[in-house]
Amino acid sequence: MEQAPDDWSDTERGLWEAFRHGEVYDLRAGSGPADLLLPAPAGHTTRPGDEEHGPDDPFTAGEWGPERTVRAEAIARLLLHGPAAAPGKVAALKLIGARVTGEFTLAGGRIGCYVEFQLCRFDRKLLLSEATAGTLRIVSCALPRLEASRLASEGDVHLARCGIPGGVRLTDARIGTDLLLNQSAVGPDAYGRAVSADGISINQDCEAERLDLLGELSLRSARIGGRLSLRGGSLRAAGPDNPNAINAARITVGHTLYLSGSEDANWTGSRTVYGSGYGGSTAAAPYRDTTHTPFRSWGRIRLSDGRFDNAVLITNAEFRLGEGEELALSRIQTPELRFTCDTPPTGAVSLNRARIGNLVDAPAAWPTEHHVSLTGFSYESLRPTEPFPLERRIAWVDSGREFRPEAYEQLAAALRRDGADEDARTVLYAKQRRRRRTLPLPGRIWGHLQDAAVGYGYRPGRAAAWLVLAWALGTAYFAAHRPAPIKADEHVVWNPALYAAGKVLPLIDLGQNGWDPGPTGQWVATALVLTGWVLATTAVAGVTRLLQRG
Repeated sequence: MEQAPDDWSDTERGLWEAFRHGEVYDLRAGSGPADLLLPAPAGHTTRPGDEEHGPDDPFTAGEWGPERTVRAEAIARLLLHGPAAAPGKVAALKLIGARVTGEFTLAGGRIGCYVEFQLCRFDRKLLLSEATAGTLRIVSCALPRLEASRLASEGDVHLARCGIPGGVRLTDARIGTDLLLNQSAVGPDAYGRAVSADGISINQDCEAERLDLLGELSLRSARIGGRLSLRGGSLRAAGPDNPNAINAARITVGHTLYLSGSEDANWTGSRTVYGSGYGGSTAAAPYRDTTHTPFRSWGRIRLSDGRFDNAVLITNAEFRLGEGEELALSRIQTPELRFTCDTPPTGAVSLNRARIGNLVDAPAAWPTEHHVSLTGFSYESLRPTEPFPLERRIAWVDSGREFRPEAYEQLAAALRRDGADEDARTVLYAKQRRRRRTLPLPGRIWGHLQDAAVGYGYRPGRAAAWLVLAWALGTAYFAAHRPAPIKADEHVVWNPALYAAGKVLPLIDLGQNGWDPGPTGQWVATALVLTGWVLATTAVAGVTRLLQRG
């Protein structure tokens, strides 16, 4: 039987035997089930103040002696060139409560066994770049930094409840099943990135609930086969040199993106890194009757060009955006966008050229003061979670910095599909009034006349009212200025009301054509004819639209 090297300590020899038998090697000072502790806040190596959780807390400054110390090179020896498993056993590294000293380098290596670290403290960063592994679990551990670009795993990679003040790099990594980052606290690297995972491929879910980041979460061109959950997360940009809280341009998510609150009942007192029910709600009470930790971010959010095959859920979220920063959802594609924040983002929201199926929103969720950009934004239907007055919906499409007629037309089309034809006409009427403000002075004057007279054709009742007024004025004038008959030998019965009606409705002969109105009356009659043509045509067109659908 192969023996541990002679220069290994007694502690390391014990790890050798535990590895051969696939057993847990527990170096904690205490006993009983391991309590998976939460890390220090993002950016901190240890917890501030006197907050401690006993001698086995890896996130405090307490000293761990040689009886709990294992060299990184000894662990690397086991993982890369370890002994054969004991008969009837499967070799595995399961280490709890150890201090790992020295350079931990597994870059480019092949790790053929199950690996799990719990409540461990690493003195130096972990180097796993271009390594190949099965399942790797690092849970409730303190480590300065993780370098794992182009890591390839066949199973899960867990980095839950870890404190990593120097950041995580997973660029172009390939995760066979799930990536778990729940409740970890990660600080920034030299470029202001806390988690750099551009180009990562995750076959199933990426769970990062209640993640605490100081620095950018970078997921550009990432591909996630299942869901991406950031429920209850707290993400802060590192500073002015890198103002991004999330940079996930061109991301592809096979199911749902969650930027939402996390139900406290699922996590309070939980002894696992999954909360209760793997992030799902276990409470039967309605959402507003339970307590939640909202998703919070400070800094720019970029999800532009993302593809989300099921939905994007932005609920119970708080976005603190500085000057010039925005929540960028430009050109995203998803069957459903749920935007129901209790408080609106403090900066701009861009949905330019996004393509959505159902838009589920609430009036209070959107920022005001021209901070919503909807250029080319298309959606099939509107499904507000609470009453959304049409006036506020029109203000929503007009909340961009410039006039965009397609935003009004898209809203009108969605309302027609829901059978709200009158609301759709109101929206198109508002579009004409908003367009008027962009015209030069002559165009604005003409627009005011059209608006007052016929409501740009969307208020046919107004045209009919003006028609009646023109007839009444004509009747009054010709009643006071009776014209002479054209032919003295013809005795036509004079009726000023019918005479004025014949001018206002020139296609109808009411038997009053045998009168000569005189020079002044001729101008009045001509004005009545022109007014009648314009207003009657507008009224007929409006009635026709009333009888049409779509």
